[in-house]
Amino acid sequence: MKSAYELAMERLNKMSGEVKKLTPEQKEKIAEINRKYDSKIAEVKISFESRLNSASSYEELEMIKAEMSNEIQKLEEERQKEKDKIWEKDTK
Repeated sequence: MKSAYELAMERLNKMSGEVKKLTPEQKEKIAEINRKYDSKIAEVKISFESRLNSASSYEELEMIKAEMSNEIQKLEEERQKEKDKIWEKDTK
């Protein structure tokens, strides 16, 4: 008798195809990408910290936060694009 998990996985595979698996090398590349972008995001946060602390008004503070958020979002999008390239390469 199959467990509920096994039945759910079978249904999922029927709907979306087989689950792709990464090789150890691909997993390491993704981990490296995550480390790289975590560092970049930390740098952005540090660079904005003094500006956030010196904001003279609520409006200025919100503008700085929005600018920082946009930069972080761009980095997250770049991270995802790099990871997607690895997922698309020779996944089984």
